[in-house]
Formats: sequence, C-alpha cells, structure tokens
Amino acid sequence: MDARYRGPVFTEANTMERNTGMWQLLRRQSIRWLALLALVEFALLSCAVALAAHLRYLGNAGGLADFMPWLWPRAALFALALMIGMAALGLYQQHLRESWFGLAARQLVGFALGLAGLLVVYYLLPDAAIGRGVLAIALLLGFLLVQGWRLLFARLIDIDLLKRRVLVLGAGEQAAAIPQRMRRRSDRRGFLVLGYVRMGEEAVRVAAEDVLEVEGSLRGYAESLQVNEIVVGPDDRRCGLPMRELLDCKQAGIAVSTLASFFERERGLVNLALVEPSWLVFSEGFDTSPLRHAVKRVFDITVALLVFALTWPFMLLVALAIVLESGLRAPILYRQPRVGEHGAVFDVIKFRSMRTDAERDGVARWATRGDTRITRVGRLIRRTRLDELPQLWNVLRGDMSIIGPRPERPEFVADLARQIRYYNLRHAVKPGLAGWAQLRYPYGASVEDAEQKLKYDLFYVKNHNLLLDIIILVQTVEVVLFGRGAR
Repeated sequence: MDARYRGPVFTEANTMERNTGMWQLLRRQSIRWLALLALVEFALLSCAVALAAHLRYLGNAGGLADFMPWLWPRAALFALALMIGMAALGLYQQHLRESWFGLAARQLVGFALGLAGLLVVYYLLPDAAIGRGVLAIALLLGFLLVQGWRLLFARLIDIDLLKRRVLVLGAGEQAAAIPQRMRRRSDRRGFLVLGYVRMGEEAVRVAAEDVLEVEGSLRGYAESLQVNEIVVGPDDRRCGLPMRELLDCKQAGIAVSTLASFFERERGLVNLALVEPSWLVFSEGFDTSPLRHAVKRVFDITVALLVFALTWPFMLLVALAIVLESGLRAPILYRQPRVGEHGAVFDVIKFRSMRTDAERDGVARWATRGDTRITRVGRLIRRTRLDELPQLWNVLRGDMSIIGPRPERPEFVADLARQIRYYNLRHAVKPGLAGWAQLRYPYGASVEDAEQKLKYDLFYVKNHNLLLDIIILVQTVEVVLFGRGAR
C-alpha cells in the first residue's frame, strides 16, 4: 500500500486550533443535534399541556376560557421542569448508550423528579398551578410524545447524509486512535470519517480500504468529497505538513483541527497520548480570569448553602446511624489531608465510613470493591454519597468547589505525578464535590484508572465555565440515584 498525500509539502510550525469557547461550542454538530432534541422536546411538552387543557375542559367552554390566559407560561414552566428532571438522569448526554427500556426508565424517573420540582413551585406559587386533571393528562401525553420523538430522533441522527464529513491526514498509530477508540455508533453520531491519507513514510495502521490517495490540490480533493472538516494526525510532523494547502482549505470554509482537538471535542476528554506541551500552550481554554473566579465562587457558595438547606436532616440521620453502630466514643467525622488548588494541602471533612483502625499501620491504601474496612453504615452512605456532605464546609471555606477534579491524598498524588504525564495540571483549579471525570468514568483505584480519569479532569480544567458546571451538577443527580462509581 503506497497511498499517501502527493501534493506540495511545507514545514511551517503547525499552530492551528479551533476555539472551544462558548461561541464555538454552538458550532459543534453534536451540540446542534442536542439543541434540536431539547427544543423539540420543549415544544412537545408545552403542547402537551395545551392539549391536556382542551381534553380536561372538553364540553366546558367556561373552564377552558379561564385557563387560556396563562396557558403558555404555565406550559413553559411544565416543560422546563420535566426537561431539568430528564437532564438530571443524563438524557441529554452526547454519548448516552442505553437500550429502549433503559431510556424509558430514565425518562420515567426524570419525569418524577420534574414533577417533584413542579409541586414545590406550585406550593410556593399557587397561581402557576395547572390543576390536577390537566397535570395528570399532560404528564401522560408528554411521556408518549417525548418517547415517540426520541425514537424518531435516534433514526434521524444515524443518517450519514446529515453527519459532518471528516477527512483525516494521517494513517498511522495516532490516526488509528479514531477507529480504535470510537468504535461504537454512539461515538460517531456527529461525524462520518471518509478516509485516511498516509503522510510521508508512516506505517499504515488503519484498514487498507480506508486509505485514500490525494493527487493534486488538497482543496480540490476535499471539495470533491464534500469534506466539512480535515483532522491532522500524522505520526511524525517533521515529515512536513501541507500548511499552505490547509490554509487554502480553511479559507474555503473547511474546518481544520488537530487530532487532539478532535478527540477533545468528540469524546469530552484530553487524549494524553496525542497531546504535546505545545498543544496545551497554544490551545484555547484554561480560563483563570478574575471574572471566572468570582462567578465560580458565587456559584459555589449559593449551591453549597442550598444543598445544606435540603440535606441537613439526612446529615443528622447519618450521624445518628454512625453513633448507633460504632458507639458514642467513636468519631462521627474524620479529617484527611488532600491536595487542593496549586498543590496546597488542606483537611477534607467527611462522615466516617471505615473502621477507626482502617489504616493502623499508617500506610495509605486505595478503597477496593468489597473493602472489609468499610462499616455497614459506611457502605450505605458511600453508595448514596451522603458521606461527602460535610465537605460543604470545605466549599464554604474556599478549600474546594462544588465542581472540580476530586481531591486526592498527598501520598497518592506524589506517586501518580511521577508516573503520569501532566498529572499536576489537574491542580490548576480547586477540587470539587462532583466532577466531569465522576460522570464519565467509574471509581478509580489504580494508577491506570487515575490516568483514564485524568483525561476527563484535564478536559474540565481546560474548558470549565458556568454552563459546564451547571450541566455536571444536574447530571450528578444520576450518579447519586444509580450509585455509579461508589466504592
């Protein structure tokens, strides 16, 4: 196989990156699909209220006339509450993998959460209520309409004609990461790889039938294939990249990105095997501006106080359960050193979930599945995340944030930093009660797990903003309800 790029080659330094800020976020195909999904569901749920009102007051023109003046504001509130409930169950995740029954179960629980929120709002604002009859009919109609739309949507996004068409420059080890790491259909819902172009003398590591040969102009070839994006991922850039031709393609409206940026966008992680220091230096993100710090601090304090107001009865019950199991002399809380922002060490506060002699030899150990050091109460509060609630005090003190990488013990950090490249970059932000890695990867109890979670932690460090924090916070409800990652 000698198919490769045969156009003119230039060797200027490659610094092309796509801005991953809020404005560019809306340009992503996957985000546009999710926006379409959400907008249609908002319209369907709003219409469900209108249809429910007409069915409820069928033959009662006076009752319908009284209901109509505030119909659409009430319908919008109904739709918004149910969509927040579904978002909390992960139904707006980009790479949700679930059977039809699983999706229906998630939607049912999401509707229950949304209904609970609605009842609270109706109690506080009685004028916003739509009545029990209309509410019941709207819930049934809304569930059926959303189910039907999601079945149609699943077929719609799998149509190749509607996907972003991608051409990859490179056919070696690095380019092979796309078919190796994005094998599932759900991983490729937003794009279609047309083929791979061998660069220089690199060994071909993708399927031979997927290797393309470019003769003449790269722009002309890309336009003939109707390419929307060119992803640059050769094994050795010293062989030369067609920089002027890539610039010509970009001026023609064809997006150009690196393989690392492509993975960051499509999988929500920073692929450590593809990242060089120059990519981190020149890429967008890493917002540490005073405004971002202020917004994040206000968000942290607001959410911490709200969560405390909602959960303090559960905290009292946890404390009582620990006393009943371990006795009055055993401590209810425990403090443990953790590494925080910029490497500063602080004491994290948690409900005690292990025996008091769990580390009597002074050696730090990962928690493992079926760990015998965990008490009976400890297993319950770990599974439900109730053991984490005292960390709200750490958030209010400023040691932690609501959202961020999970804080690790200094002993583990020192060891992991020696073995994993870029590990200390996760300390560029405050650690958090919840995080992107906790949503995307199960509990880690090894160096290999820590390396996998670091990919998601670095994505958060690089792209964190208020919207992402809110998304993570809402989806953390799913983690708590289903106990994912608990150990």
